[in-house]
Amino acid sequence: MDESSTAYFLYEWAGIPGTLLCGYISDKVFKGRRGPAGVVFMLGVLIAVLVYWFNPAGNPMIDIISLIAIGFLIYGPVMLIGLQALDLVPKKAAGTAAGLTGLFGYLGGSVAANAIMGYVVDFAGWNAGFTLITISCVLAVVVFAITWNVRGQEVVKG
Repeated sequence: MDESSTAYFLYEWAGIPGTLLCGYISDKVFKGRRGPAGVVFMLGVLIAVLVYWFNPAGNPMIDIISLIAIGFLIYGPVMLIGLQALDLVPKKAAGTAAGLTGLFGYLGGSVAANAIMGYVVDFAGWNAGFTLITISCVLAVVVFAITWNVRGQEVVKG
């Protein structure tokens, strides 16, 4: 129990520097393009999820490191979704864009994902649950890749 609470704590706290690094990379390395940073971070999430999934029982340190890596890597792409929405709308619509991405992120993401994941794991087991997470990571990479060359401030003027 102590190890799992420590792992969860570190998972959450790792998200802070991960989010900052993701934003920095999208601004400085990719010059305002959010897609490439999202692809890089989601590929990292995919790798960390696969390591966590296939780690044999009895290696809690690998589990903890994988969870920290997932926490470090996952919050950046979440932030990029809202940031890209803000990049693509005029200033007068920024509040609406932020609100809508947040609303759908929490309703469609958190609420629906928890319900679907719970159902899949109850019905088909943890391997099916990890398969669902893996598919979700791949889909996220594809969606970020679609926006690879998009720079929001260049798309919408005014």
